[in-house]
Amino acid sequence: MTGVLVLAGTPIGDVSDAPPRLLTELATADVIAAEDTRRLRRLTQALGVTPTGRVVSYFEGNEVGRTPELVEALQNGSRVLLVTDAGMPSVSDPGYRLVDAAVAVGIKVTAVPGPSAVLTALALSGLPVDRFTFEGFLPRKNGDRARTLAELKAEPRTMVFFEAPHRIAECLTAMAEAFGADRPAAVCRELTKTYEEIKRGGLADLAAWAADGVRGEITVVVAGAPPAAPQHLTPAELARLVTLREEEAGERRKEAIASVAAELGLPKREVFDAMVAAKKQP
Repeated sequence: MTGVLVLAGTPIGDVSDAPPRLLTELATADVIAAEDTRRLRRLTQALGVTPTGRVVSYFEGNEVGRTPELVEALQNGSRVLLVTDAGMPSVSDPGYRLVDAAVAVGIKVTAVPGPSAVLTALALSGLPVDRFTFEGFLPRKNGDRARTLAELKAEPRTMVFFEAPHRIAECLTAMAEAFGADRPAAVCRELTKTYEEIKRGGLADLAAWAADGVRGEITVVVAGAPPAAPQHLTPAELARLVTLREEEAGERRKEAIASVAAELGLPKREVFDAMVAAKKQP
């Protein structure tokens, strides 16, 4: 009988946020794979839990080599618990390789849901939350970071990033250059901890604030790009765009009108009227 891989979310700050199931899993797992065994020890001591299983390290530097060992344990029937320093494994933390390898050989994978810096920052930012994208850490090199931000300039969804404290000022400056100085954003620092701070404002103002130095774990939330201003096209031009969608995309007339209206930020009725007007022209 094969074992089970359990991904466990751990507190991002306040230890009392740990879900009850986490305590049970820590106490009963056959193997605990931890990103940092010292931090795991501090966590279990704070929770009053004594692990009975074998504890091994599983971090960026050894996950490639250790994954086969953990998969073998799973195939032999072990319950393997994967924990990272804070938040959910696999989300900008070790875990994806092990999940991928376990799924490939038919191992059951489940999770103990826990606190998430991504969702916590998003909820506290005051920015739109109906649609968002998580971008993780930006590239460290200036050129690579600039290219990545240029690709995201037109992203309409709210964006969530992780960043190190010693890079946050230059990160916010680069964002201001790429997205615009006044693009709304929020810097969420030390979430759920004693010195939690949420700083909101335009990117340029936030960059100036961060220039004096910022400490702690940081999550940055940036508003998506505003809708493009409606283009003012003649009825004949609008009709031509609808015809192109019909011919090239194979859309029906109603679908093509809706697509053109959405792309240009226009009422569907305006595009429909343009089609009617185009038909009347000789």
